[in-house]
Amino acid sequence: MNNWLRKHPEVRTIRVAAADLNGQPRGKRVPTRFADKVVEDGTRFPLSVLNLDIWGEDIEDSPLVFDSGDADGVLKPTERGFMPMPWLSSPSALLPIWMFRDDGRPYPGDPRHALRAVVQRFKDMGLTPVVAMEMEFFLIDDSGRDLRIPASPRSGKRRKGAETLSIRALDAFDSFFTDLYDACEEMDIPADTAISEAGLGQFEINLMHCDDALRAADDAWLFKMLVKGLARSHGFAASFMAKPYDDYAGSGLHTHFSLIDKDGNNVFDDGGPKGTEMLHHAIAGCMRAMHDSTLVFAPHWNSYDRMVPGAHAPTAISWAYENRTAAIRVPSGSHKARRLEHRVAGGDVNPYLLMTAILGAALTGIEDQITPPPPITGNAYALDLPQVPNTWGAAIDAFEQSDEIKRIFAPEMIRNLVLTKRQELRYMDELTPEERVEIYLDTV
Repeated sequence: MNNWLRKHPEVRTIRVAAADLNGQPRGKRVPTRFADKVVEDGTRFPLSVLNLDIWGEDIEDSPLVFDSGDADGVLKPTERGFMPMPWLSSPSALLPIWMFRDDGRPYPGDPRHALRAVVQRFKDMGLTPVVAMEMEFFLIDDSGRDLRIPASPRSGKRRKGAETLSIRALDAFDSFFTDLYDACEEMDIPADTAISEAGLGQFEINLMHCDDALRAADDAWLFKMLVKGLARSHGFAASFMAKPYDDYAGSGLHTHFSLIDKDGNNVFDDGGPKGTEMLHHAIAGCMRAMHDSTLVFAPHWNSYDRMVPGAHAPTAISWAYENRTAAIRVPSGSHKARRLEHRVAGGDVNPYLLMTAILGAALTGIEDQITPPPPITGNAYALDLPQVPNTWGAAIDAFEQSDEIKRIFAPEMIRNLVLTKRQELRYMDELTPEERVEIYLDTV
């Protein structure tokens, strides 16, 4: 790892950071002369730091704080190693870390370890998830009282409405997107195509398929950090809020995945359009856990502004072939790339928890060999189908009480997330809509 720093002598400081339950990077700034110590020995901070609320405050009734003396965990570098931070003006490096206990055991309240545990269960079956994510976000001018799209650096004009798949909209922010793709290359984030989306100032960049689910979640986490930081350096904000504007579609984070066996064969591929029984088992598992997993897919107050029928966010527990109104879509195309697309989550999610919930649910469906109902046809919003929870409180209750969730997440993770979200719900209930937007704009 330190070879990277030796090749970049201009870097004078590093940041060591882990993802908390809200996906916020928590860590320290360290002079580069102490980098060897961090790499070899790790660093330490309280276990409770990965269980802070969206404001960065302790969870009032968490046993991780006073009841346990606010004990430390040991933070060690992930496999990712050092990488540049192109959004900062001074040359700096980021070192992603994750948390362990003093005796070397993974800390089950760390979102990255939650995903690692599910991936290991697939490995024990001789299977490897192949994952890709679609990252939607808004570019926003938040300098005034009301949110609006930034003025184009090229023309000085502001778009008046959404421009789906508009080249003009992309070209209006060409300097930002050029810098963003250059930064993705520097950070080894596999950014693919960019499009203008259906919201005001909304864009989407796809991250390429990856046969390492931990790395794919890392890419999504790092991408969100990069986009938000780089936008500020260009004089505006980038936000992954689920629904910044009432009158426009919100941002999703759609996840595609397939499974390959030890020989590299896609076990969802039956040579035709239908897909294998294992694909159908995975779909059935995702559907069975969907209601109780909604807290992961919609983790914030603002998330539920997006989760309304007819707003390009699936609300019905359903699946279909080539149908974007369904919660789970099996895309058309070559049978060799047969996969499922999980479309429920908003852009405001923690990528590690999201991928854990999706892969974990698919795994339970495969283990139990359950069969999904027939695929829907037509508009899912117009059909009489079971629905996901439509309020934050109901989603918290469902997650806490679910037997399905207990098969996917460790008890400590379930407890920590529920305590965090109950505290946030109490506090958010006292705020105005404008104050909530101010909280979420830069954080999620």
